[in-house]
Amino acid sequence: QVQLVESGGGLVQAGGSLRLSCTVSESISSFNSMAWYRLPPGNLREVVAIITSGGSTSYVDSVKGRFTISRDNAKNTVYLQMNSLKPEDTAVYYCSAKGRKYYWGQGTQVTVSS
Repeated sequence: QVQLVESGGGLVQAGGSLRLSCTVSESISSFNSMAWYRLPPGNLREVVAIITSGGSTSYVDSVKGRFTISRDNAKNTVYLQMNSLKPEDTAVYYCSAKGRKYYWGQGTQVTVSS
């Protein structure tokens, strides 16, 4: 069973930064892509950033220029560097791995105060 464990969430003031980590129980190179999603309070889950096995990245428009997704294959870890955080970034952030099916972590809370 593939396990994904997120960490790095917390409470930060607007304009601040956080780095989320997602450590996977097996080689992330075996997955087609890794992604970060978020579930804001009262809203639908949305994809925030994706990184493919080849290293290509894509972002939702609302985080472009502020968030950066990266991967360290040797550590089986994917990161989400979040800068210039805004209150509307407040959400539970989930890591996902796309293989034969989707695997999910348990989520980590990010709260941005104004």
